[in-house]
Amino acid sequence: MSASLAAPAPGGFGRMTLRLVLIGAVLLLAMLPALNRLPADSALHVSDFIVSITGKWITYAILALAIDLAWGYAGILSLGHGAFFALGGYAIGMHLMRLIGPRGVYGHPVLPDFMVFLGYRELPWYWLGFDHFPFAILMAVAVPGLLAGIVGYLAFRSRITGVYLSIITQALTYALMLAFFRNDMGFGGNNGFTDFKELLGMPLNTPTARSALFYASLLLLLAALWLCSSITRSKLGRVLVAIRDAESRVRFLGYDVTQHKLFVFVLSAMIAGLAGALYVPQVGIINPGEFSPGNSIEAVIWVAVGGRGTLVGALLGAFSVNALKTWLTTVAPDLWLFALGGLFVAVTLFLPRGLIGLFSKAPK
Repeated sequence: MSASLAAPAPGGFGRMTLRLVLIGAVLLLAMLPALNRLPADSALHVSDFIVSITGKWITYAILALAIDLAWGYAGILSLGHGAFFALGGYAIGMHLMRLIGPRGVYGHPVLPDFMVFLGYRELPWYWLGFDHFPFAILMAVAVPGLLAGIVGYLAFRSRITGVYLSIITQALTYALMLAFFRNDMGFGGNNGFTDFKELLGMPLNTPTARSALFYASLLLLLAALWLCSSITRSKLGRVLVAIRDAESRVRFLGYDVTQHKLFVFVLSAMIAGLAGALYVPQVGIINPGEFSPGNSIEAVIWVAVGGRGTLVGALLGAFSVNALKTWLTTVAPDLWLFALGGLFVAVTLFLPRGLIGLFSKAPK
């Protein structure tokens, strides 16, 4: 996709309309938990399902934002961001499992049920500290960031770009999926983590917890959007766009391309990890399936459909594609993958700027 296609919507009517739509969408989202508290027979009542599924979509939007920061502005097409999302989810999942304690099926005060079942005698060293929420959040950020730092440094130092980098990141998430499926890894194997009880002293699966997690996700989305927007509008952002469009020229001008790309890749992974940490308490489960390469590819499609290199387009794509998925998998589940592929082709052919291009009157 060329730089012109990835450019943000221009000023004037298109940008003003986009801002109004964005503000209206945020206000509407913020109202959902309050509308959920209305009597069930009220015309404005919003069901528990709508609040839960929307909170899940918000975490997906944060993931899409992280991908757009790396792909849309630095040209780093990662097909492994689902791995960073899942690692963040596993970090908070470990905390939630530690909080179960004697309330588990086997009643062990320290070991999670799956460890008792598999014959563990003591808690593995890498589970230590996860009984504390701040440590779990730190790991949800640090582990994806560290992994991205190692992979990114080795790849960018070797000047691996384009499809080769995409293949490496996809292989990474597939390798992690296979590793986490193993029972001897100490992460629940095929079943993963579930049966969570509480978070920060708040019982899960209650309206209060649902609302709190919803607003936490919304606040993280706004904070991530502000951070990414600040970066892309700065000198650093202009350098990243230059690297995306002409990396060899930027390198010739004396910029440290490796460090710039590594910074944005690590930051993107950390944002994805936080999104995963908020995703797991809302869905109530995390298993190795979250590492599936298909999940990472689907997240990239969200960004492409919404319009890469715009940030807001990534959010629009995440919400719209997942809303379509929720509806279509209910009425015709066998058609979803065909619809997803058709949507991607249609947007590429007829809306090369993505859905966000509908707000722009500039020539293609």
